[in-house]
Amino acid sequence: MPIRKMKESSEQHLVIKTHLQNPVNPVQKQPKTAQNGKGPPPQEPHNPKTQNQISPPTKNRGRRRGRGGRKSDQGDVCMRPSSRHCTVAHIPASPSFASPPVASTPNGYVENGGNSCSMEMGFPTSSKSLSFARRPGFGQVGIKCIVKANHFFAELPEKDLNHYDVCITPEVASRSVNRAIMAELVRLYKESDLGMRLPAYDGRKSLYTAGELPFAWKEFNIKLVDEPDGINGRKRERDYKVVIKFVARANMHHLGQFLAGKCADAPQEALQILDIVLRELSNKRYCPIGRSFFSPDIRTPQRLGEGLESWCGFYQSIRPTQMGLSLNIDMASAAFIEPLPVIEFVAQLLGKDVLSRTLSDSDRVKRSVRRKYRVSGLTSQPTRELVFPVDENLTMKSVIEYFQEMYGFTIQQGHLPCLQVGNQKKANYLPMEACKIVEGQRYTKRLNEKQITALLKVTCQRPRDRENDILQTVQHNAYDQDPYAKEFGIKISEKLASVEARILPAPWLKYHETGKEKNCLPQVGQWNMMNKKMINGMTVSRWACINFSRSVQESVARGFCNELAQMCQVSGMEFNPEPVIPIYNARPEQVEKALKHVYHASMNKTKGKDLELLLAILPDNNGSLYGDIKRICETDLGLISQCCLTKHVFKISKQYLANVSLKINVKMGGRNTVLLDAISCRIPLVSDIPTIIFGADVTHPENGEDSSPSIAAVVASQDWPEVTKYAGLDPVRGTVSGGMIRDLLVSFRKATGQKPLRIIFYRDGVSEGQFYQVLLYELDAIRKACASLEPNYQPPVTFIVVQKRHHTRLFANNHRDRSSIDKSGNILPGTVVDTKICHPTEFDFYLCSHAGIQGTSRPAHYHVLWDENNFTADGIQSLTNNLCYTYARCTRSVSVVPPAYYAHLAAFRARFYMEPDMQENGSTGHTAKGTRAAGETGVRPLPALKENVKRVMFYC
Repeated sequence: MPIRKMKESSEQHLVIKTHLQNPVNPVQKQPKTAQNGKGPPPQEPHNPKTQNQISPPTKNRGRRRGRGGRKSDQGDVCMRPSSRHCTVAHIPASPSFASPPVASTPNGYVENGGNSCSMEMGFPTSSKSLSFARRPGFGQVGIKCIVKANHFFAELPEKDLNHYDVCITPEVASRSVNRAIMAELVRLYKESDLGMRLPAYDGRKSLYTAGELPFAWKEFNIKLVDEPDGINGRKRERDYKVVIKFVARANMHHLGQFLAGKCADAPQEALQILDIVLRELSNKRYCPIGRSFFSPDIRTPQRLGEGLESWCGFYQSIRPTQMGLSLNIDMASAAFIEPLPVIEFVAQLLGKDVLSRTLSDSDRVKRSVRRKYRVSGLTSQPTRELVFPVDENLTMKSVIEYFQEMYGFTIQQGHLPCLQVGNQKKANYLPMEACKIVEGQRYTKRLNEKQITALLKVTCQRPRDRENDILQTVQHNAYDQDPYAKEFGIKISEKLASVEARILPAPWLKYHETGKEKNCLPQVGQWNMMNKKMINGMTVSRWACINFSRSVQESVARGFCNELAQMCQVSGMEFNPEPVIPIYNARPEQVEKALKHVYHASMNKTKGKDLELLLAILPDNNGSLYGDIKRICETDLGLISQCCLTKHVFKISKQYLANVSLKINVKMGGRNTVLLDAISCRIPLVSDIPTIIFGADVTHPENGEDSSPSIAAVVASQDWPEVTKYAGLDPVRGTVSGGMIRDLLVSFRKATGQKPLRIIFYRDGVSEGQFYQVLLYELDAIRKACASLEPNYQPPVTFIVVQKRHHTRLFANNHRDRSSIDKSGNILPGTVVDTKICHPTEFDFYLCSHAGIQGTSRPAHYHVLWDENNFTADGIQSLTNNLCYTYARCTRSVSVVPPAYYAHLAAFRARFYMEPDMQENGSTGHTAKGTRAAGETGVRPLPALKENVKRVMFYC
């Protein structure tokens, strides 16, 4: 059989081990040529999906909030800021924008007469001249209380920490191999050449020691003996040259000054060394993934289905805080490939029995030495048809004969293909029956819905249980016995940090005067619509309904629509009880045809008047149907749609109908409720002058969606002083640009008759290492957008980063004290922390603005990077908390400030506008087909939203 050449693939490879000494290896006539090592110089790792962007990529897998994304909680960019601040030009009193000639530029900016507004404004031209807002003081508002945080005090070492460069030849790509080389070096030379030092190694180019090594430069020769290879059973010995060279001494005094608040720039290298030291032992004990460590021994793995299982683990990161150095420990879970016999894995994956009979123990060949292989594919032929040359004379033998003669192994499943192992130039064949999947392989692709549900059950822990697991993890890690922590003089407390907190009061909400309850004070983050009417209920005169669910009869659909119409009326809307045309039944595969038919039929019936609302009844498992409806309605027909699942149609719940009515009202352009203080003009730094509040997010493709681009969305408030209605214009691929901001400023002016004289900008989707770049780029984009509208128009800006993908958790000081927890056992909504575990000097705070439902609540982390409006701590904390009660889709306070939440929804919605495709494994929703042809460097723009859609909160 000719040698099979395998095609490179981006799919996750599977590592298996066989019970057999030698696999089938087709004879190869030509010797394999080694690579000559030529190529481009090594580059820093980068994300190929975002390499053409102007501003840095930000990762938010959402997600799912929880929807995907990798973010680093530790800053990975070391830049030295200065005290230089951006000056603010005079704000003209004119209520309207001037209209100078405006030219668009390729990067989405707008130019005004060729002037560079960033230079006029004195805006920093690089991050090195940029400094973040300093903390203006600490908040005082609210009821004081004590909470516990999963931060553990770390005592600073008194020893000098030294950095050495490591060069391994030949170069090794694998961190695990690098670590094995350095472990062998330390074993051989610790007591001699290393002067009894126990170094910490990052797996790449850096080695760290407590105290100097006896040399500034030295070369070592290390021999690494691998386990026997899978081809001929020989042990493979490899020789490496390791050169260790002194680089620098870490300034621990600088770190101490920073923690004491006496200097502003963090000594990133010192923090990095301490982080690596405290991870060294765990790297040897557990399976490291990112900043977390996993093991099947921490807790029994739970099956997720289709050959996957969840492993429990813990997250660990050293952080600078007001209390000094802090070790942040949290629980974590991840999906791994189950270490099954390959044939059982295949049976699980295919969801059916691929075996003709159960294998007995005697059928399995057991050897004392097992080999590991990387699976690169499956043969196109079944095992019984596979033959290969066994010698130079090309004598052919079948795989079945080979295994019978060589091992006495009878292949039972000849109808199944063989596994292909080896490299691109040759392929070896292994029967599935003889192989087992190696333990500890992380599954990196997207999970389907059933797997996600199973994983969430594992990760969902009550606060008390999570706190106990964190404490047990710290005790099990025994940092006081860690030889590396001892070597470097680091001491870790085993007690959770006790932190002063405050519970901010809930805001009063205003409803319509005609309702029995005109005002409402939420209790524990919740309220309901009983006896209340929407403050601005809209009118829906012309609506239609499409039923895509075969199980829903027309009478059932009609009854549901009647109930929904009544609920909309009770809630304060004017809603015509009768649709324009009778309910239309359609098949999901004919979605576009059905939508256009209903659209045109309705237009004919109303003599050309637009259809205001389309209701759609969807099957519970609707695949790509939901995304198709949104894409067609919003980018093609200009229709506002509301989708309802079959399960809610059959089991009509008043609470469900009330929530749907809230969504419909804001989609129609109405307001459900507003802050009483807003209409009373009592919100500091919002009510005094026209203020616009932005929300921005950049979402990134989930694992397994390599061809899908990053999508940026920006929303902004369109009413003042209420700041409740938001508009979201066309999302774009890439990054937040000045053009998006400019359009929303113009839209605010049209909606309110005022131009914004203050800007508050909440930015989601940014990790700490990207703060400088994002602020530099996006603040400049805001400046240019303003300057393009009117000369010298530069309203003061407050720029706040919102983070949910962090690992700080807050627990009640006493879990038995019912007055300090909500029904789920979590801390009360409104709990804010700006001391002890927060940044030593910068303006940040943690806010848990929502009541828990299940699991442990995650507070949002707000970091004020830039503040020209001079907010006090109480001012920004109270504003943020109050805004969380204005989220339009429910009668609960939410965990993230609504403008950022809406921006995320808008960016997530835009994924449906790309070419649709069914997701793998039958999960619902959309993925994108390849949007880049070979050789293309850019991506096609997203389709534009229809104008009537832009004006409302369509993404709700």
